[in-house]
Amino acid sequence: MPLNRPEPWPSLRYEDWKDTLDAIHMWTQVVGKIRLELTPLVNHWWNSSLAVSPRGLTTGVVPSGGGAFRIDFDFVAHELSLVASSGENAAIPLRSMSVAEFYREVLRSLSRLGVPDPHINLVPSEVAVAVPFPEDTDVRPYDRDQARRFAAALLKTHIVFERFRADFLGKASPVQFWWGSFDLASARFSGRRAPAYTGGKPPNVDIHVMHEAYSHELIAAGFWPGSSDMPRAEYYAYAMPAPDGLTGATIGPDAAGPIVAPVRPSGAGIVRCDCDPVPSRMQRRRRLASLTPLS
Repeated sequence: MPLNRPEPWPSLRYEDWKDTLDAIHMWTQVVGKIRLELTPLVNHWWNSSLAVSPRGLTTGVVPSGGGAFRIDFDFVAHELSLVASSGENAAIPLRSMSVAEFYREVLRSLSRLGVPDPHINLVPSEVAVAVPFPEDTDVRPYDRDQARRFAAALLKTHIVFERFRADFLGKASPVQFWWGSFDLASARFSGRRAPAYTGGKPPNVDIHVMHEAYSHELIAAGFWPGSSDMPRAEYYAYAMPAPDGLTGATIGPDAAGPIVAPVRPSGAGIVRCDCDPVPSRMQRRRRLASLTPLS
């Protein structure tokens, strides 16, 4: 399909792809933990997240020795590609397999690229049943069509979130895929430090992770494809700390406020974007003019 032709929102019913979702979740944890282990800590753990690519997800540049490498989930060609600054590359076909097999193949591929074993934490994060990667030997199904729909949903959401983020002049996170909670999110910050975090924590996560994540006041929006506890895809928004009355507030498509307004239901299982994700040339000029100091 041509890039400039509108596409309907892909169907992502949780029950239709929950097994594939679980497989991709664990695979992204393996790759995400490699990025976490090899990159310098950036505020709020921004260095650990993955980013959306035109065909799936990517680590971006990960340093190693005097060079660097990148790992990409390609849900169109259905392969995990690894490329290094040395010129070496490797590819792993994405298919029905165990997490243990995926983990071993990733380590072998890194070795072919000249990247030493990163010695990641082998226990999955933010899941109730956390089987260490080398011990997770059950074969997990991989549905190619569902994986491609997931990639399409991530890309559409990423474009809208980037457009929304662009109008904010303060501190804002990148649009990030968090492999622990398995969601795509973007946050804006007030610039003020937040009170000490006193909320709960996800399974298999140290509390210091939450203190760093919520060290400053923020409001965030995100897309989450669902889980066994809440089997449906959702858009969400929250503030930390939450203003008084927020938990009892209701929102709808016509009065959602700036964070969730850009996407709204439009027919059965379809989401339409109400914003132009690419500002016009005139809009860009007005924005630049508003930032130019008067002489």
